[in-house]
Amino acid sequence: MAELKFGRIHSTESFGTVDGPGVRFVVFFQGCPMRCQYCHNPDTWEMKSGTEMSVEQLLEQYNRNKTFYRKGGITATGGEPLMQLEFLTELFAAAKEQGIHTCLDTSGIAYRKSRTEKFQKLFKVTDLVLLDIKHSLPEGHETLTGQKQEHILEFLDALDQAKIPVVIRHVVVPGITDGDEELTALGRILAPHRNIRGLEILPYHTMGIAKYKNLGLDYPLEGVPQMEPEAAKQAKAKILAVIKECRNK
Repeated sequence: MAELKFGRIHSTESFGTVDGPGVRFVVFFQGCPMRCQYCHNPDTWEMKSGTEMSVEQLLEQYNRNKTFYRKGGITATGGEPLMQLEFLTELFAAAKEQGIHTCLDTSGIAYRKSRTEKFQKLFKVTDLVLLDIKHSLPEGHETLTGQKQEHILEFLDALDQAKIPVVIRHVVVPGITDGDEELTALGRILAPHRNIRGLEILPYHTMGIAKYKNLGLDYPLEGVPQMEPEAAKQAKAKILAVIKECRNK
């Protein structure tokens, strides 16, 4: 294996159960260019924060509890792991050498066609991607996240071409992403991609407010109510109906 590099890591979780199949070792990468208004991890934004760790150190942590991960593996999340593409690729490559299932939880915002060769190296050692689609409309996406939508859609296309299994994650926020126009547009975005293996619709919650206050930050969605689970189910049904309709044309 090549000389080990260091990545900036916010934290790790030994027994994650919501970031991919099975029980997983979850690595939270430091740094993110998005400023999602509902982000509950604003402490992961700054690239210069976090702790420098090597691939070897992370795999040592994994191996301490590897008997619990037999049906799980390693998940890279953040922050935005693609901001540290080379280190992420090296971590996943080393994990695959040990037969570890690799899962990437990402917004796809850091994808660039100009770096296709480097992303192809990552794809070769990635078993599953959890792709967070923040908003289905270009204007709404830029308002909600501070970033344009185009690179995320390019990333989704690249994953499809590479035949990487994808589970879509989408937070439904009252008055922002739960409208008929937004849900219909999301269904139309997803319909052509046959590599999509699942759709997780996550109801917006307000648990991040306390963290913002502790960090001395204003919470952008102050006053927006939590999304009821039943409403989230209805949103998912709408998206799936649009996908079905598009594929049957």
